Amino acid sequence: MRMSSARPGTSRTKPDSKGSFDEHCIWLACVMKDRLGAVRLDKWLWAARFSKTRALAVEAIAGGKVQVNGSRAKRSKLIHAGDRVRVRKGPYEYQLTVRVAGERRGSAKDAALLYEELEESRLARERLVEQHRAAAKAFPATKGPPTKKERRDLDRFKRR
Repeated sequence: MRMSSARPGTSRTKPDSKGSFDEHCIWLACVMKDRLGAVRLDKWLWAARFSKTRALAVEAIAGGKVQVNGSRAKRSKLIHAGDRVRVRKGPYEYQLTVRVAGERRGSAKDAALLYEELEESRLARERLVEQHRAAAKAFPATKGPPTKKERRDLDRFKRR
């Protein structure tokens, strides 16, 4: 199939093997210009260590736990540097700005370089952590079922 227009690069149809090398390069540049510096959302979440596997990243995206630039996104959404991503993991919410659209998973230090967390998001998350710690101190964990003496005391207390 030949390119249909007279000007090379104006059509996105791939030139056949009879087309010139220049036509093929122009076609490739047109197709790839949308993808330069971009990576799929599910890959980015996995590379930034917000999920252990890409399958878990897909579940989080499908479950509405991830938003890109204020709107719900699909897993194939291309992420670029400067995009705003909101991720909810359990009770915590991360509001991030993408620094680098990386798709390779590395160490935690490398993953932290892929994004920058907003200050208010970090402070809200730290407040929530403190609240959880305070709640855990208010209700100390028991060491198992009550002993025979404690059970008798409970029974006496309930009968009153």
